[in-house]
Amino acid sequence: MSDPITLEIIQNSLQATSDEMFAAMRKTAMSSIIYEVLDMGTGITDAQGRIASSGAGIPAFIGVLDKSVQFILSKFGDKIQPGDVFITNDPWHGGVTHLNDLVLAMPVFADRSIVAWTANIAHNSDVGGMAPGSLSGDATEIFQEGLRLPAVKLIHEGVTDQAVMDIITCNSRMPDFLLGDVWAAIAAVRIGAKRLEDLSTKYTRPTFTAAMDSFMDFGEKTALAELAKLPKGTFELSEPQDDGRIYNVKVTITDYEFIVDLRDNPSQDPACTNTSRDGTIVCAQMLFKSVTDPDTPANEGSFRPLKVLTTEGTIFHAQEPAAIGFYFETEVRVYDLIWRCLAPHVPDRLPAGHFSSICGTFVGGIHPDTGRQYTIIEPQIGGWGAWEGRDGNPCIFSGFHGETYNTPAEISEARNGLYIDKMELNTAPGGEGEYNGGRGLVLEYRIRTESGFLTAGYTRSVVKPWSLEGAEEGSGNFVEVDRVTGETEHYAFVSGLGLTTDDVIRVITSSGAGYGDPKKRDAKSVAMDIKNGFVTHERACEIHGYKGPVE
Repeated sequence: MSDPITLEIIQNSLQATSDEMFAAMRKTAMSSIIYEVLDMGTGITDAQGRIASSGAGIPAFIGVLDKSVQFILSKFGDKIQPGDVFITNDPWHGGVTHLNDLVLAMPVFADRSIVAWTANIAHNSDVGGMAPGSLSGDATEIFQEGLRLPAVKLIHEGVTDQAVMDIITCNSRMPDFLLGDVWAAIAAVRIGAKRLEDLSTKYTRPTFTAAMDSFMDFGEKTALAELAKLPKGTFELSEPQDDGRIYNVKVTITDYEFIVDLRDNPSQDPACTNTSRDGTIVCAQMLFKSVTDPDTPANEGSFRPLKVLTTEGTIFHAQEPAAIGFYFETEVRVYDLIWRCLAPHVPDRLPAGHFSSICGTFVGGIHPDTGRQYTIIEPQIGGWGAWEGRDGNPCIFSGFHGETYNTPAEISEARNGLYIDKMELNTAPGGEGEYNGGRGLVLEYRIRTESGFLTAGYTRSVVKPWSLEGAEEGSGNFVEVDRVTGETEHYAFVSGLGLTTDDVIRVITSSGAGYGDPKKRDAKSVAMDIKNGFVTHERACEIHGYKGPVE
């Protein structure tokens, strides 16, 4: 066994490699959803496909990569060669999420044996299907949502399979963007593989492998130590959803296990909001990491105490060929369901409810200047819930979406055929408490083409972000369309809505929920809220019982 200092050096080198892969992909991608929003993730697994290290990006994506590699291993076995690169996007063939998310994985060899894998995932702008952007609320089967890639070799021993590449690009309405993004992903796994080959050579294969095993064992020990601090027992929650369905969860915590039971839930959706079992596991992993040890890197050992129970054929464990395009709104509901179930019992670790939606907004058409198809894929930012002792954060991404960024207005206008008329805080009533929820967003897109469209999928629109200790709930997510003719339309889910020149799409995301009795908020803080325009004087008097002047 190697000395602990060497093992630590190797582990830090794995993290540095994951970060370098992330930087390489970000800097070479063609689409703003990747290089601006960072709707992507990079990671390293061991030879068995167990996650060993991860880069930045979307937390939900990191949990995908190990599952993708394990599927590739089960399919190809001993037919994997040095220089191979695999691609998958199908949730029943290692893809986990939906068809827009392409996963690329590359084996790393040392002494003629696989010692690790490098992998990445990113949302691609268009992979075919019945609608531009490959997402439609009208889809009832996955066949309608785009090209399915059931874990295939894209590169054989260093040589690109041009037939596979041609099939991928031919099925896209934006082939040049897709091609550029795929090559960015290839560059990332290749640079990562080169770094790991050098690392394994420098320290020897047994030492390299021992370092990964050691750090996974450390991840398990850390998780168990934190698990011991949590309240023990079984906690249950049933929550109504915007569409009237009821979602149910039971969480059982012991000294050695964290069991998430989602078996008692509705049948899979005949439309497109289903998720795979692997996707549901990812949601449970994110919440488990948040309440145990959020400060250290995640690896396979971090999740050994976690057990997830589902029923096949339900919305959280859909059967093929269910449509799955809007899986993210169901997964963020799973994540928030577990969060809400536990928050009253671990208030020092979990705040009140946040806007808790991806608020996926897809705007496109024919660019008025270039005549080419454009499609904006933009998740939105919103307000986070308050904690005891502090207000919630305004305008950041949901916990599901994590370490990502909104697209600057200048980039949206330069790359796409529209204008950004407004980007400001949402100061509508909602989220008041002794500690206020963070503010959501108001964002306006103005269309410049006669043939535009809008597809959007928001939850937490009817059932709003949940409060704690007597505070007010959040304000809710929705989208409005101001027609050039003067009418205004209101949506939470809409698919392929036709737009024309000077129509305005107004995205409104929720403020987070508050914490504590609003009447306990001190006068100075209320006066500052009024002065900053976060609440009117009349609303302050109504909610906070405040009657003082604004100084």
